[in-house]
Amino acid sequence: MWQGNPGRRLRSLAMVALLVCSSLVAGCTSGLSSTVDPRANLTAYPLQIQEGETVTFDARSSEPIEGIITEYLWDFGDGQTSETTTGFTSHRYSTFGIFSVKLTVVNNQGGEDSATSIINVNGAPVLNLTYPESIRSGDSVMLDASRSSDPEGDLLRYAWDLNWGEDSDGDGDMRNDIDASTETVLLPTNRSGTIQCSLTVTDSADAFIKELFSLDIKSRKYEVSWESKEVEFTWDEYLDQGQEWQGNITPGAEGRVVSFNGLLELQQDVLAPQDNFTLSVLIVNDNYEKNAQTGGGNLTANESASASLSADNMNPSGEDGIYDSDSAELLLEQLLMASGTRKGQGTWVWSVTAQQADPDPLFEGTPDPDPGNDWTLTVTITVLVPKLTEIAYE
Repeated sequence: MWQGNPGRRLRSLAMVALLVCSSLVAGCTSGLSSTVDPRANLTAYPLQIQEGETVTFDARSSEPIEGIITEYLWDFGDGQTSETTTGFTSHRYSTFGIFSVKLTVVNNQGGEDSATSIINVNGAPVLNLTYPESIRSGDSVMLDASRSSDPEGDLLRYAWDLNWGEDSDGDGDMRNDIDASTETVLLPTNRSGTIQCSLTVTDSADAFIKELFSLDIKSRKYEVSWESKEVEFTWDEYLDQGQEWQGNITPGAEGRVVSFNGLLELQQDVLAPQDNFTLSVLIVNDNYEKNAQTGGGNLTANESASASLSADNMNPSGEDGIYDSDSAELLLEQLLMASGTRKGQGTWVWSVTAQQADPDPLFEGTPDPDPGNDWTLTVTITVLVPKLTEIAYE
């Protein structure tokens, strides 16, 4: 039995009832506010790319479980993040490496879930090419890419196209030839001008880098001075009457022919009259032909019969000076083959013909007292020879 004031007991019972009711209401509210997490699904493609390429991320198969998905939170693993309301996006990776991508989906109940994917980004090779800045025609140029490297340490392949002006593989494209495949190339040159080239370096994952470069090849500089030189040819032979002798020379091979003199001398005859020989010269390239018959020769004065041929001022004198050329050989050809200076180039054909050896036999069947004769031919040719001295460019 409760003792004491009935009103106080009533108030106490009311307080207890209120506390119980509050507890029940709190429990009901707590049950109503509990969240249900969504389910995150993430697909990425491709999973392996080259540096600078883009990956597509698809989370559209994620499930809200209850309500709807309101947010897609993307962490691409390279320090970049993004927030979308749809489950589809893409991202470009500008650096190489292995990146862990995290997707977090949030529903309108406040629940969230995450999924991850790994992206492997292959780094492109680093191309390091060196070559001389100053190149002269005739130089062999060292192209050196041996300091090229790969971020992952892969072995590298090299493809050199050493002249975009030539289609060395004949496929119609002058810019895709593989003229060399080593890390260094020694490239010979033989003429001045600019050559456009390219080098492609590729790693084992087929990532590549291509560099275009130009080789500026300059001509050489020569100081030219002309020197006069006499060239002499001598022949001693014997001819019977009716026979002919020929001899070939090329006096203009190393210089510019200025003049020549050919002297044919017959051995002194014992009996008169003197023999009759003919001296001829033919310069084939010039279609120049000249001949002379022996004459003179006084037996009393002990003089031999002779014939001579000569010409002066066949070509103009050379000009001393400074000349540019790709090589000494080309400059020499240029100087010797210049228009108006080519007379006497090529083969000269000298001929000696014994037309008559006198006297003949007095009677048929008797020995010929003079069947032929010994002779000497001396040819002297004056040639201007260019002397070339290479000088350095300033």
